[in-house]
Amino acid sequence: MFKAVYLATFLAFVAISLAADRKIVCYFGSWAVYRHGLGNFQVSDIDPRLCTHMIYTFAGITTNGDVRILDPWADLSDSGGKNGYGKFTELRHSSPSTKAMIAIGGWNEGSSKYSQVASDPTLRARFVQNVVNFLKKYDFDGFDVDWEYPNQRGGQPSDRGNFVTLLKDLKQEFNKYGYILSVAVAAAEGSASQSYIIPEISKHVDLINLMAYDFNGSWNRNVGINAPLYASPKESGSQAKLNVNASVTYWLRNGAPAEKLMLGVPSYGRSFTLANANDNGVGAPASGPGTAGPYTTEEGMLGYNEICMNLREGDWTVVREPDQRVPYAFKGNQWVGYDDVTSLLEKGKYINSMGLGGAMLWSVDTDDFRGTCGSKYPLLTALNSVLRDNVPALKSNLPAHATSVLTQATSTPASTTQSLTKSDSICTHEGYVLNPQDCSTFYYCQNVIGEQYRVFTFHCPEGLAFDMSIDSCNYKDDVPGC
Repeated sequence: MFKAVYLATFLAFVAISLAADRKIVCYFGSWAVYRHGLGNFQVSDIDPRLCTHMIYTFAGITTNGDVRILDPWADLSDSGGKNGYGKFTELRHSSPSTKAMIAIGGWNEGSSKYSQVASDPTLRARFVQNVVNFLKKYDFDGFDVDWEYPNQRGGQPSDRGNFVTLLKDLKQEFNKYGYILSVAVAAAEGSASQSYIIPEISKHVDLINLMAYDFNGSWNRNVGINAPLYASPKESGSQAKLNVNASVTYWLRNGAPAEKLMLGVPSYGRSFTLANANDNGVGAPASGPGTAGPYTTEEGMLGYNEICMNLREGDWTVVREPDQRVPYAFKGNQWVGYDDVTSLLEKGKYINSMGLGGAMLWSVDTDDFRGTCGSKYPLLTALNSVLRDNVPALKSNLPAHATSVLTQATSTPASTTQSLTKSDSICTHEGYVLNPQDCSTFYYCQNVIGEQYRVFTFHCPEGLAFDMSIDSCNYKDDVPGC
């Protein structure tokens, strides 16, 4: 089993779309301000240039149809509070085109209160007006409805239709002020089919944030990857539908406009404790959730910033699942399935190939926002590189030389140059090309137009060679022919 060195930040250069106009929706979990050490995340840590839309989470609802501020000390400036709302909307000063929104709901809010308000015309009208007043007062550009979930978790069958009516009422009032309306929705068919009348929802919202993660987790008896892109050939039945592609296909087939779908990607992994440390492949028996990380302090999940630190400290084995197109890692009896730069670049290309409206990241506060493992915001930067012609923001976010973000030991520079050429012996198609005379040198060919390619030349760190099977630098002994 190979121990690959995953080149990350430099890959953000290689797939810049010249004409892409995709959206990138960045959720911020406001409770991150209470995390300890290097995991402590403040509103000022957000780089708004890397987001077209930022969403502050969460506000709540009351059974009277009021918008409830869940953490007044963190959200407001009253009595010496941290003024999270004000600092969040002020981020637009450094990126005027970025929209600052707020979400209501989330998992902990449950479903029953939303069901009650949405079912009563008087309460619903009161709620709509309260939302508008809230947005005006705190200077937000829009509102994200994260009801988890209609007709589930204490809801009722009429929620499906009432949810449509609620969104219609909100949008009609929002149109008077130019406010944005979005929804966060369950991705998988098993849940979405219970909760949503997809064509009707789609009529009344600007963005549909597809929560295409948590397909597997410690609630399962077997280890599984958080957000696989595709199904494994070993999966069947309902399990074969628990992946990104199946979910996107379901939503499109059932009437969601592709341009409104934002594919949700996670900046965290789902972790497990293996029942047997020697049985560590996908589907291996699990005895429970994985050990909590030092920042997120939640069993069964690890932020990407925690995962990359673990990998840097060594002794973790990283495997790229060839069919599901995402990595997992294990050490002893600890196992985590997650997304990294390589898998998000592929998901970005998937977004483009499916004509989707863009990506949504949950959440910015568990990306490597400090650059502890390499450059800052590697996951968010990777999405920008594929989905947006966002060179100014990328230049400020990348080092002078692209670097390896995830290594088994230390980070080593990997130099890069670029040029424009017609199709020749180097570039005959878009993608990676290996230098046949030097295993440590390789190219990325980006088709510009016709037979013209932008050529990026890369050099692996000393002692490594480029492995075409994993699109990364790897130890020479593990690369055939080198």
